[in-house]
Amino acid sequence: MSKIDKYALLALTICVVFTAQSCTEDIDTSDRYTFTSYTVASYLESHEEYSEYYKLLGEVQVSSLSESTLQQLLSARGNYTVFAPSNQAIQEYLDTLYKQDIITEPSWDGFTDDHVLDSIREVIVYNSIIDGGDETEAYETGSFPTDNGEFLLANLNDRKLTVNYGNDPDSIYINGTKDSLGIVHDGCLIDMVNRDIYAINGYIHEMCTVIAPSNETLGDLLIKYVTNETEGYLVMARLVQACGLCDTLTKIRDEVYEYLYQTGQVSDLPYLTEWSSIGYIPEHRKYGFTIFAEPDDFWRNAIGKNPADITVDDVKNWIISNNLYPDATTDNDYSNEDNVLNQFVTYHMLPMRIPADKLVIHYNERGYDYRISTEYTVAVNEPYTTMGKKRLITLYQVGNVDGIFLNRFPNLDNSRTGTYQELSCDEDKGGFVVNTGGAINVINGYLYPIYPYYENAGPATLAFDDATRDNFQKRRWRFDAAGLFPEFMNNDIRANRVGTARDMLVGILIDDDYRYLADATVADGTNCYYYLGLGGSYPNYQGDSFYINGHYEITFPIPPVPRQGTYELRYLVSNTSSYRGMCQVYFGTDPNYLYAIGIPLDMRDSSSELSGWEEDTGDEDIDAETDKKMRSKGFMKAPVHYDVWWMETAREEDRLSRRIIVTQDLVPDKQYYLKFKNVLDSEIQDLKIDWFELCPKEVYDNPNTPEDIW
Repeated sequence: MSKIDKYALLALTICVVFTAQSCTEDIDTSDRYTFTSYTVASYLESHEEYSEYYKLLGEVQVSSLSESTLQQLLSARGNYTVFAPSNQAIQEYLDTLYKQDIITEPSWDGFTDDHVLDSIREVIVYNSIIDGGDETEAYETGSFPTDNGEFLLANLNDRKLTVNYGNDPDSIYINGTKDSLGIVHDGCLIDMVNRDIYAINGYIHEMCTVIAPSNETLGDLLIKYVTNETEGYLVMARLVQACGLCDTLTKIRDEVYEYLYQTGQVSDLPYLTEWSSIGYIPEHRKYGFTIFAEPDDFWRNAIGKNPADITVDDVKNWIISNNLYPDATTDNDYSNEDNVLNQFVTYHMLPMRIPADKLVIHYNERGYDYRISTEYTVAVNEPYTTMGKKRLITLYQVGNVDGIFLNRFPNLDNSRTGTYQELSCDEDKGGFVVNTGGAINVINGYLYPIYPYYENAGPATLAFDDATRDNFQKRRWRFDAAGLFPEFMNNDIRANRVGTARDMLVGILIDDDYRYLADATVADGTNCYYYLGLGGSYPNYQGDSFYINGHYEITFPIPPVPRQGTYELRYLVSNTSSYRGMCQVYFGTDPNYLYAIGIPLDMRDSSSELSGWEEDTGDEDIDAETDKKMRSKGFMKAPVHYDVWWMETAREEDRLSRRIIVTQDLVPDKQYYLKFKNVLDSEIQDLKIDWFELCPKEVYDNPNTPEDIW
C-alpha cells in the first residue's frame, strides 16, 4: 500500500497533553477479551466509545490513488496497529481547534472549509494506524520500542512515532518529551485499561488524546523560539538564525526525486547475483538534521543574563574569551564557515535525523546479540562529520556506564584479554551527556539537550577546541560506510530492523542524471546496492554494507582528520564470497584526478593467502609477531571488537582482514577522496564496502603503547 503524502496535510496539527483522567473511565470492558473473531474495523464498529473514530475511518480514503476507505482496509487481512482515539479524545481535539480559531465551534459543524475538514480527518486517522503489511506483526505494548525509541514502521502519514514511559510503568505515551523527573510532557497517553485489544488482523490501543504530531521543521521550531522569546533553547535558536541556517533546517524532502519516483522515471536495480534479489529503490529521499544544544539555563549561568537578554554578540564574545576557536575569523559574517560563531553553531549539528535508539548503533559488538541481549557490553563509538566546516564528532555508549555521550574519551580496558569497557575517565575528557528523554522530535529532525558529564570541566560547552582535537588525534576511528552518507539515516535505510524484502537490499541511484547519495559519483555501468544484513549470515559490522558490481567505478569523500599528521587509512577486506573481485584503489584531493595506490586489491583469495593470516595461538608474543608480519605486507587482522555470526570475533575469521590503503600526511582543512575501480572483465564479481579506519601515527606506531587489537 502506498504511503500517504503527508505534505498534503495542513500544518495546523497539535498534540495536546491530557492526564489519564481525561479518558473515559466508566466504559464496560467486560467483553473485550472474550470475543476473538473481530477484525479491527468490526471491533471499533461494535463499541460505541469509538463511534466518532469509526465514522472518520469510513470518510477517509486509503490514499489519493485509491477508492477504498480505511474502514475497508481495517476489515481486510493484515497486521494493523491502531491507536484509536475515544470519542472524548476526539472532542477534546475539536475543543483545541476551536480555541485556536481554526473552527467556528467545537464540533464537526464548525468547519467552514471542506479542505480543512478533510485535512483534519486525515490527521486523526492517518497518524493513528501502523500497517505492518504481510511480514511485520502488529504491536502489542510488550513489543513497543524501549524508552524514547521509535517504532520500526511509520504510520500511514509516513511519520515515525516514538514511545515514552512515565514513572508509573503502566503509563505509556506516544511522542512527547521527558524531563529529569521522568514526567512526560506533550505526550499522547494510551489508556491504562483498554490496550492490547486483540483482533484477527491486529491490535487496538485506546488513546486518551488524538495523535497529531506537528508538521514543524527544525527551522520552524527555532524561529518560533525567537519570535515568541520562549525559554528552553532561545539562545541556540538566535545563534542558528544569525548564521542563516534556519532555511536549511526547513528542508524536508527532495521533490525532484519524489516526482521521478511517482512518475515511474526511476526503476529498481537489476538482480545482485550474490542474492538473486532486486535492489528496490527507496520511496523517498528525505532530508534530516540533528541538533545537540545547551539549554538556556547553561547560557544563563555562563553569561550571567536571562536568556531573553542574551545577544548574539554576548555569545560570540564568550566563545572568543574561552578560546574555543582561536583560528576562526571574528567579524560579523556569521554565514561564513570560517567565522567563530558559525563554527561553534555547526559543530552542534549533523546533517541527518537520528532517533534516540540509533544515536549509537548496537548490533554485533563483542558479547552483544541484538536479537536477545538487553544490556550493552563493550564501548561503541559512532563518529560523524558535522555540518558547516567539516569536523569529527563522536557519539559513545558502553555497557558499564549509563548514558549516551558526545566526545567522551575514556580509559578503556583494551588489552588482548581485556573487556573493552571503561576503567576510568579523566574529568577533562568526560564529554557531554545526551538527554534522549528531553528530545524534541519534529518532522525533519531532533533537538537533544546536552549537559557536561563533569560539571566543573572547562567551559562546559560542546566545541571542537584544541583539547578536543588533541583527544581525537590520540584515537583510532572506525567508520561504518553507511555513516558516511546522511541519506541512509534520513530515509530509515541504515539499521532498519523491519527486515522485509524491500528493506534488505536497497538499490542506490547514482548516475549522471540523478544522485541519491549527494557525496558519491559513479561511472556508467556501476550498480550500487545497500545490503541490510541484520540477522543474516554475513559477517558485517553493524549488520550492513555496500555491494557494488558491474564495470564499477565509485568515488566518495572520507571523513576529516582532527589535526595535521601522518595517518593510516584502512579498509576492511571481506573474502567471504566467491563473488568478490579485484579493484584498483585511488586517493587524493581532486575527485577528478586521483592517483592509484599500490597494486590492485585482489579480494578473491582468503586473508591467509593475501596477507599471511594465521590463527591466534593464545601466546601473546607469538600472536603479536604474526601481526607484525601481516603489517609488513600492508595488512592487519580484523578487530576483536565485533562478532561474526555471533560465534567468533572478526579477528578469528580468516576471510576478514584490514588492508592499509594509505599511509601519508593528511591536513584537517582538505577534503580527501577514495575511488574503487573494477579491473576485471566481469560484471558479476563485486566490491564489498563495510567500514574504514583512520588511525594516527601516534596510535599505530607508539613505542610505549602498541595499538590494541580491538
